[in-house]
Order: sequence, then C-alpha cells, then structure tokens
Amino acid sequence: MGTDEGFAEALRAGDIEAVRSFPKTDLHAHGYISARIESLERRLGHALLRPPRRMNGLGEFQEYLRVAIDPYVGTIEGAELAAQVAVADAIDDGVSVFEMSFDIWPAPLYPDGLDGHVRFIRSLVEQCQDRIRLRPELGISRRYASNAALMGHAAEAVASAFFTSIDLYSTEDACAPEDVQPLYAQARAQGMMLKAHVGEFGSAEDVRRTVEVLDLDEVQHGIAAADSPDVMRWLAERGVRLNVCPTSNVMLGVVGDLAGHPIRRLHDHGVAVTVNSDDLTVFGQSVSDEYLNLIRAGVFTAGELDGIRVAALASRSS
Repeated sequence: MGTDEGFAEALRAGDIEAVRSFPKTDLHAHGYISARIESLERRLGHALLRPPRRMNGLGEFQEYLRVAIDPYVGTIEGAELAAQVAVADAIDDGVSVFEMSFDIWPAPLYPDGLDGHVRFIRSLVEQCQDRIRLRPELGISRRYASNAALMGHAAEAVASAFFTSIDLYSTEDACAPEDVQPLYAQARAQGMMLKAHVGEFGSAEDVRRTVEVLDLDEVQHGIAAADSPDVMRWLAERGVRLNVCPTSNVMLGVVGDLAGHPIRRLHDHGVAVTVNSDDLTVFGQSVSDEYLNLIRAGVFTAGELDGIRVAALASRSS
C-alpha cells in the first residue's frame, strides 16, 4: 500500500474536510467515551458539562467522567447509545478501521449476561460494515483484577472468539501485569491481538516489563519508552507498535505541549507508531484533527504523517 500525495497535500493546506476524506485507522479508542460531546448532546437532547482543558492525570479525568458522563452512559441504554454515536462519528471522520474497546462492565447488566452484550456489539458491526470495519476490542480495567465476577466475564468473552483484541487500562499501578497474565495467555491462544495501556504515566522499564509479561503485540500510549534509547531499540527490534494519542497526553499533563511530544523521538528511533483519538468525548480531537495538530505543531512533515497513516492501514489489511 503506497502513500497518497493527496493526503499530504490536504495536511499542508490545513483542509480538515479533505483530510477526513482519506481512509485511516483508529486503533486506540474507548467505546463509551469515543463520540464527540456535541454528538452526544444532540442525541440526549441537552448539554453536558465540558471537560477542563487541562487535567491533573487520570484522577481528575476519572472524576470528570464520574460527574459529567457516567450518569448518561452508565446504563445499558446509555452505553449502547454512546457506542452507536461513536461509530457514526468515526465514519464521518473517514476512519476505515476502528478498533473500539468495549469494556466488560455492561455484561452483567444484560438479562442474559455476556450474550446480550455481544449481541449488541455484533449488531453494531453488521449495521455499519459497508461503511467502516469495526473490530471489537475487549476492554479490561486493571481494577477488575481483584473482582472474580468481572474477570470471569472477561474470560468468557475471550472464549467467545468474538473480540479481535484485548486491552488493559486504568491506573498503571492498580494491578501487576502478572495478575492478568492467565487471561492474556488465554487471549493469545484464541488468536486475539494483545494490547495494554502502559508507559503513559509510568516508566520506560514499565513498558518493557509489561510487554514481556503479557506478550503484547501493541502498546496503548507507551510514550515513556522515549526516555530510554535501550527500550526504544528493544521495541523496534521486537516490532511492537505504539498506538499514541497526542492530545490526550497533553490534556492529562503527561506532555507539556504538542510540539515537544515524544512521538517524534519514538519514530526517529524506529519504533512503529500510530495516531489515534483515545477518548473523543473528553479530548475533542478526532484522528483527522490529530494529524492536522501534529503538522501544525511541526512534529512531522505531511509526508511522514502519510507514511504513518498508510503503515497503520497496512497493519490491518488482513
């Protein structure tokens, strides 16, 4: 798959509509907070509390969700609505491959448990299959590691052979990677792609250790690896891709500003990276927006960004 000068030219021109017209991936997005807040407001029929432009890490982020978003998406009906709107917004942004994570928490709310949860996601995949390739990802919070019921649902979800990948998130010290290693081994045996959030707030060695323990294919964020040439070299040699979300990193205070984002250093050290939205509801930047943000901040050239876009698409060509 070759690069497209048209995409590069759209970036140089700062033409957001033209950028949206080109296919792209979003490989790091959380299903129930991946719609534009304006889109959710239209569907809900009322305004929502807007997030602060800067937050002090995950604690303030989670508090914002608890107060402003969870009351509307914390039910079966709300979660389904949020996921439907998220897919529609991804289509509008020109996303052609969407690996949106579906957290396991709604499964116990359905009368028939995981079956009901999967039935909804399957219907969503089928409804949009002619417009976007939605690849459902199983989402697991590190906080679930001590919850036998939720981990049981997660194991059942892996065994269902429905989800294409698995992701682990929440505060990095909420559990050790060894605590979920059996689940990840089960997912590997099932042929799922293995991802986990690490190196957003932790260290480069945390990235290496989590990749080793869980046998990860890809890392969500992983930007702390840029602090260690040795870890970057190790990731590059191993072929581990980092699915980076630049605006998320800035708004959560991990990175001071976009111009100094470590995605540039990672790329220069041969680490494969992709550009992603993370939580569009909170951070307000689609994948197309992120590409434009990166060129405006002087982080990459238009040609380099097109190369990143095409490589991400090629990684999901089968």
